[in-house]
Formats: sequence, structure tokens, C-alpha cells
Amino acid sequence: QPLKQEMEPVAHAFYDPQQPGVIIPGQTVLPDEDKVEGYDFNESVKKGAVDFEALLNSFKHIGFQANHFGRAVDEVNKMLKWRLSDEPIRGDEDEETQSPEYRASVHCKIFLGFTANMISCGVRETIRFLAQHKLVQCIVTSAGGIEEDFIKCLAPTYLGDFHLGGMELRSKGLNRIGNLLIPNENYCKLEEWMMPILDQMVTEQKEQGTLWNPSSMIHRLGKEINNEESVYYWCYKNDIPVFCPALTDGSIGDMIYFHSYTPKGGLVLDIASDIRNMNNEAITAKKSGILILGGGTMKHHICNANLMRNGADYAVYINTGQEFDGSDSGASPEEAKSWGKIRPEAQAVKICADASLVFPLLVAQTFAKHHIAQQQQKQQQQK
Repeated sequence: QPLKQEMEPVAHAFYDPQQPGVIIPGQTVLPDEDKVEGYDFNESVKKGAVDFEALLNSFKHIGFQANHFGRAVDEVNKMLKWRLSDEPIRGDEDEETQSPEYRASVHCKIFLGFTANMISCGVRETIRFLAQHKLVQCIVTSAGGIEEDFIKCLAPTYLGDFHLGGMELRSKGLNRIGNLLIPNENYCKLEEWMMPILDQMVTEQKEQGTLWNPSSMIHRLGKEINNEESVYYWCYKNDIPVFCPALTDGSIGDMIYFHSYTPKGGLVLDIASDIRNMNNEAITAKKSGILILGGGTMKHHICNANLMRNGADYAVYINTGQEFDGSDSGASPEEAKSWGKIRPEAQAVKICADASLVFPLLVAQTFAKHHIAQQQQKQQQQK
């Protein structure tokens, strides 16, 4: 009986608005467009096929990381849509920059960053599409993100398994990247291809006074590979600058090391000129968008360059890094805002997911659609 008397006020509070209760009557009216709702596969049954366009569009209303995917689609499309003509003319602009034709021709500069594993896996072909059609204007990656592209032009990478034993693979001359396998012979082929190029680069350095830096070396390698399967061949063809602040941290570094002991050794790479070039890419951008897959040096290199212009205007991260350890790899866009690397008003978004799963879908909903629309428009104009 005492317990019943004790619980009566609590139970009474559920339906008595005059009493403080566990459930408080809501006063906030939430917008209908924010209602959580997923894709109805019954519609696919009626149509006899899955509507993948509707499925991907539904992600924004599913919640969790699917919602972040939908927001990322919006953010990238903003990068692609922006033109200088969208902005009011400032009083200090010269006559040329005030012309409608010029303003309509100035796009948002998109910085694409990715870790080496994105080139090791099949995301390489997605990145190549972006470079081939000049849909991004600046690329930053790690050493592996450079060399793996060239290696794949010389020999294939294979599927394996995450649980293959290291000792057995070592005895067979196989190197594992997650569930991918690269034979040692692939790196031997890279060495055979690179050594004569390094010889020539040193000759040009000594005889012509050529000052090499990582970006000019990558540009040269893109020219030398002369293979349309290569990301950096298209960067060379389309004059897209590629920066790699840690170029020596991988097999290319091994090649430079080995070459330094040959009679033609002595290559010098100037990283100081590249930081100037990289920062200027950001400073000269009328509008800046950053799209970063993974973390590490390349992520910070892009963000820090954009600090020089008081932050990127648009930003999308795709990675699995977490904030709790204080790493820059796991740092959120909000942390970047505190440093001035992303502008305070930016609608930046981070998708916590494996980029090999998410990035091709993101490109399908943004860059690919944009490029197809441009091609169709050109065809219409030619008729």
C-alpha cells in the first residue's frame, strides 16, 4: 500500500499537465521535410526493377550516416554549381572581373585528397574519371597514392582476404593491403621503369638547371607513363597540379634512395617551392571546396592550405577516424573551423564510412551527373 501511494504522483504526471512528469508535452513543431523515411522496395516490385536513383535520393531521410551521405551530395553539388556570377560585384574589382562572361567562367576550385589505399583498390578508376574530365582542380595524396597508380599500369593488383597469414604471404613474395595482394614483381617493374627516368631528371637538373619538386616530378612521371589508365597521365594532360608532401615515404622513395648510389645519382627535390605552390592554389581560389578521403598528411595539407584563405567554403570528409584520440585524421569539420581551415558558415559534412563503398556512389550522384549534363548540353548546342 505505501508503494502504491508513492507511485500515484508519478503515474498521475503522465496525463496531468499541471504536474512535473517523466514525459514533457512537446511544444516544438518539426518540419515535414525532416521526417525519417526510407526507400519503399514495394515500389520496386510494382515497377519490376529497383529504382537506384530513388534509393540513393532516399538516403538523406534514412538517418545516421545515410543522412550524411545525402548532405555530402548536396555539398558537392554546391561546389559544382557555384560560379563567380553568383556573387555580388565588389567595389574593388577591376573591369575584367566585372564582365558577365568572365564571372560565369570562374568555377569553385575543388581540392581532392585521398590516401594510398584508394589507388590500390578500384576507387582508382573513379578518381581517374575525375582527372580525365577535369572535374577537380587540385589533387593531394600520399606516396603510395602516386606509385600504386603507375604500378597498376605495369602489372595488376589482385583480390585476396583480410585474414591471410603474413608469414605465408611473405614466403610467396606477396604483399597484402587489406584484402588486396600485390606481388613483389610489380615493384621490380616499377624500378625498371623509373630508373631511366631518374637518370634523365638528374641530367636535366645538372645540364639545364631544372629545379625539381614533388609536383613537377609527378607531372613528369604522368607524361612518361603515357597510359590512359593512369590517374596522373590525365593530370599531366589536363595540367591538374598533384601535390605529395611525403613523396619519399614509399616505393618512390626507395627508388630515389637506390638511385642515389648509382653513377647518375644526385636528384634534388625542393619541397619549399611546393608548399608555396600548394598554398597559392588555395589563396587564388575565388571559391574553394575540399573533398577528402581518409586522413593523414594529405588531409592536413589541404586543410592547412585553405587556412591561408581563411578557410574552405565547402567541405566533405569521408573517413573512419575518431576524434577521441586528438588525431588530425579523426578531427571533424568543426575542429577545422576552429583553426580557420573551413569557414564558420560552411555546411561541412563528414561521412563516417569506408570510402571504397561510399565514394563511387557520391561521384555517381554528383560529378558523373554534372559531366553527363554538360556533354548533353554541348551536343544540343552543336545541332
